[in-house]
Amino acid sequence: MKKKNATNNSRRDFLKSSSLAAAGFFIVPRHVLGRGFVAPSDKVIVAAIGVGGKGEVDTDFIDKTGKAEIAYLCDVDDRQAVNGRKKFAKAKYYKDFREMLSKEAKYIDAVTVSIPDHQHAVAAMAAMQLHKHVYVQKPLTHDIYEARMLTQAAHRYKVVTQMGNQGSSGDGVRMLQDWYNAGIIGDVKTVYCFTDRPIWPQGVVRPSTSSPIPQGLDYDLWLGTAPKKDYFEGVLPFNWRGWWDYGTGALGDMACHIMAPAFAVLGLGYPVSAECSVATKYIENWHPGYFPDSGPIASHITLIFKGQNGKPDVDLHWMDGGIQPTRPVELGPNETFGDGGNGTYFIGSKGNMMCGTYGADPQLLPTSRTKETKVPQTVARVPGADEIGHYDSWIDAIKAGYGSDKAKNLSSHFDIAGPLTESVLMGNLAIRSYDIQKKNAKGEFDYPGRHIKLLWDGPNMKITNFDDANQFVKRNYRDGWSLGV
Repeated sequence: MKKKNATNNSRRDFLKSSSLAAAGFFIVPRHVLGRGFVAPSDKVIVAAIGVGGKGEVDTDFIDKTGKAEIAYLCDVDDRQAVNGRKKFAKAKYYKDFREMLSKEAKYIDAVTVSIPDHQHAVAAMAAMQLHKHVYVQKPLTHDIYEARMLTQAAHRYKVVTQMGNQGSSGDGVRMLQDWYNAGIIGDVKTVYCFTDRPIWPQGVVRPSTSSPIPQGLDYDLWLGTAPKKDYFEGVLPFNWRGWWDYGTGALGDMACHIMAPAFAVLGLGYPVSAECSVATKYIENWHPGYFPDSGPIASHITLIFKGQNGKPDVDLHWMDGGIQPTRPVELGPNETFGDGGNGTYFIGSKGNMMCGTYGADPQLLPTSRTKETKVPQTVARVPGADEIGHYDSWIDAIKAGYGSDKAKNLSSHFDIAGPLTESVLMGNLAIRSYDIQKKNAKGEFDYPGRHIKLLWDGPNMKITNFDDANQFVKRNYRDGWSLGV
């Protein structure tokens, strides 16, 4: 009790004697505040680029760690920022992240990037070049080239990184790894990843008429790197995902969640080939429609990966638009496949296993084996992963520093997130190349088109057998925007 009173007295004495306290501002050392209290001077100062939608989720969870202060907010749309500005009333607000970083860089420790896909890379790179640690929403980038540049930049600027596919920190993915490491299902040659997305318009024509720009939205700033095109109602705040200028379709929205378990379990790298088939609508005289501005209503992608550590090559199938593989024979007729709409299904030489979105609810097949099978834990769990662990571990790694064990052990640092994102975007490259293949020499739509396999040189980021496809590896930014590499 005396020790507690002594601590309280020292705290009061410090505040009374401090000239900073008299001026209404003070940074209190941790030893004065007492055990279990994180002093403002020990908190990671965070700037959030993107405050609505996922940005609101990200700032909320980072705040819940109790180890960070959301000190700066940035959003091109005042309407989306309302809740964030209310919750973090003391945070300074900007519309242009470039202005925020220019003016406030010396006060910022870390930056979150929770904006549409086409702006991820330029915002993240700008922060990294100022040696700010970054948390970037999935997919890491819009283009393959951007993902490679961010992965390299993380080491060049010595920053702690994490992508926002929170399931990669979950216990489910680690349980799948434990089963695989124990040899329970043998060698995996085939993986199916499936989703019920898109849940926004795709396979549609871009509206030919413009709409008034809503008050509070800086639309030109929102366009950023994208081509200058008129605003149309409905593209914001959600449906941009279906338009190639801004989003990355169903693959970009969900594959970093659903393909991540396969990458973690099998140690996949760059794919060596990609092929696809897509669903389309028919127009005028049963002629298939061509919609180059938006993703398809459904697709089936096949990526082939070279086996690692003596393991066989892996065929990874991605299915969206509600397409699913044939149900496993071991799954009961009324049992749920994956989580119903989404899932990852591993086919091994000795057995099979599956999980839902984020790697959740891992199951050996038949499902009765799940509780019966006991294996050693080979992969450390992330504390609090079901709630804030993905964010909390990033904040802890920042405090430990670049190169620390905590930074190296993050679930989705860019050495992991970069190759995963590149593989996801290879699927989109195949989809967009499929449209090219279906046009004849005159540039006219040529039914039924050619279903070809694209051969990928991962280290050099190049399609080696269909040069026209390489235009999708790297975008041309609008004038005034640059990745700065």
